[in-house]
Amino acid sequence: MSLTAGIVGLPNVGKSTLFNAITNSQVLAENYPFATINPNVGVVEVPDHRMEDFVKIFNPKKTIYTTFEFTDIAGLVKGASKGEGLGNQFLGNIRQTDAIIHVVRCFDDSNIEHVEGSVDPVRDIEEINLELALADLDSVQNRISKIVKKAQTKDKDAVKEMNTLSKFEKALEEGKAVRNLELSQDDLEIMKNYGLLTAKPVIYVANMSDDEISEPASNHYYNDVKKYADNEGSECIAICAKMEEELSGLEKDEKKAFLDDLGIEQSGLDQIIRAAYHLLGLRTFFTVGEPECRAWTFHDGMKAPQCAGIIHTDFEKGFIRAEIYGYEDLMQYGSEKALKDAGKLRVEGKEYLMQDGDVVFFRFNV
Repeated sequence: MSLTAGIVGLPNVGKSTLFNAITNSQVLAENYPFATINPNVGVVEVPDHRMEDFVKIFNPKKTIYTTFEFTDIAGLVKGASKGEGLGNQFLGNIRQTDAIIHVVRCFDDSNIEHVEGSVDPVRDIEEINLELALADLDSVQNRISKIVKKAQTKDKDAVKEMNTLSKFEKALEEGKAVRNLELSQDDLEIMKNYGLLTAKPVIYVANMSDDEISEPASNHYYNDVKKYADNEGSECIAICAKMEEELSGLEKDEKKAFLDDLGIEQSGLDQIIRAAYHLLGLRTFFTVGEPECRAWTFHDGMKAPQCAGIIHTDFEKGFIRAEIYGYEDLMQYGSEKALKDAGKLRVEGKEYLMQDGDVVFFRFNV
């Protein structure tokens, strides 16, 4: 289940530094299901304290976390929607991603030139968002021109599509993102056909200096970005990209000690990974034991047989039942035996909706 978030931003905002931190943290090839990783793709483990607890209980020979992909998108300049700079490449690469990580500069440094000549993160956000809206507007208007005559003949499907596209057109002409509109189920179904850039969910990343990161609220640039994100229902995460790059070269214990000294609970990169994972409706189930403890990614709303198929297609085809207990129950009772003795092991069938934190053993027959 390969989903990816694209990292975007103007030049010199810290986007490349953040991606360096991601690539330095990249999972080992044997823990990733694809043999080749493209140079502009970073594959990272999704941090999960539950895996650490499983390791303590089962002492497995192998531990495999679930993973998430980040794509480094070419930098943007004004006019990208019209092909300026690397505009076409920029927009094309974003279309291939499932979510957008929008990095903005929230620090002053006379040694690092800003493409606009001054630091103003909200202006920078609006500049990129406008380019995305203009690109979407072009796509929507092209489609409208192709179906308008058919809609005029009262063709039911064409009328429905025309109504949705007209709603998108009006919003995009005002520079609004499609993701911020109130959409009906019909709108959502029609929208799937277009890969609209402004429909993708966004996380805003405020890149700050290392002497401010422990108290983001003291940075007025961050507060401006946070307010902007809150107004559109998006998330804002404060990071220091330079520090993240340094942290990525440390062992886990060293990294934790470094963050503890700064009074920070988790790194900015870990926050971004978690946020992107959940933004896309991804959840985790586990298979555990002495040979291997492993985390598996599934979409919220998937049923037990579908999740079995994530492990192997034969598991879904021949699904019989799922034997399940929750992570919290394991922590409460301390062992699988004690948990089973307490009657906390459940047997679930084909209609069971998998839950985040389920520990499962699938029974199947092919």
